[in-house]
Amino acid sequence: MKRILLLAALLALALPTAAFAGSSVDYTNSGGILSGSSSGLTLTGSTLIAVKGLNGGGLITGNDLGSVSLGTGALISGSWASGGTFAGGTGTWFTITGNGTNGVPSGTLFTGTFDGPVTWTLETLSDGTHDYTLADTVTGATAVGMTVQLTINTGRGFFDGSTAISSGDTNIEVVPEPGSLSLLGAGLIGLAGLVRRKLKA
Repeated sequence: MKRILLLAALLALALPTAAFAGSSVDYTNSGGILSGSSSGLTLTGSTLIAVKGLNGGGLITGNDLGSVSLGTGALISGSWASGGTFAGGTGTWFTITGNGTNGVPSGTLFTGTFDGPVTWTLETLSDGTHDYTLADTVTGATAVGMTVQLTINTGRGFFDGSTAISSGDTNIEVVPEPGSLSLLGAGLIGLAGLVRRKLKA
């Protein structure tokens, strides 16, 4: 019984380490044009203006740190004007690119696809203007995240197929690669063996 309690205590100490093996990075973008077609929505020309937590670092800001672009699948319910859902999965994309400014690396920082369906929500404010929110989970090879892209420049009109966006936010959680998880597992098994051997002696 003493052995089981000791092994359980060791695992309890080790599991939080596994849970924190990944890291989170927040990206903020501004501007760009959100366009709609029969294929879905696309965002082009949006500028990356803030990055927090990249490589474990703090907040990096600038007027132009890179770009954010996206493409959803076709509209599957609702409408552009009143809100609805767009298809996710194959054929969709979400890409964040750095340009080497202020310590942000040059090249692709994240690329993935929308898990879908992508939600397109309309909110009518008290002054009669309209806010639209585009949100979904995005998944890449070694990371998963949630993106919220806001368009607030439709005024009293409705989205009619093209609008400038005000801002967007994406939180990416880096998932440890299988090799790291295997090493962690092997280490835990080895540790359990050492404890067992000590207890037998």
